Amino acid sequence: MTVFYDPAGTRYGMPTYPYRLAPNGLATRRQLRAAGLRPGGHDPVAQILWRRGKRVAYLYRLDLAAPKRTATPAQREAIAKALRARRTCRHCGHIKPYYIPRRTGSCLDCTSGGAR
Repeated sequence: MTVFYDPAGTRYGMPTYPYRLAPNGLATRRQLRAAGLRPGGHDPVAQILWRRGKRVAYLYRLDLAAPKRTATPAQREAIAKALRARRTCRHCGHIKPYYIPRRTGSCLDCTSGGAR
């Protein structure tokens, strides 16, 4: 569909391409993430429009992309601790294999004897 083909950006304010017709050297956030990259603080340089303009995906330059950051061991430990707290029942103190419902704050065993 050529209605979204606007490489100069005059119609849509930034260079716009139809679905699957973006030029080489540009990638979406998902494509960057799959390649182990991130936008690196740079703004999108183009966009892809599809489904009658209701869907948009922003494109970033590959040459300006930076490597994805990895969590430090301390950050990983903090995340594990937070996720473990979400699985720990406030009433019985047991760690469950599922996240405790926030609505009740207790595991399914403590909430009405396990029956729902």
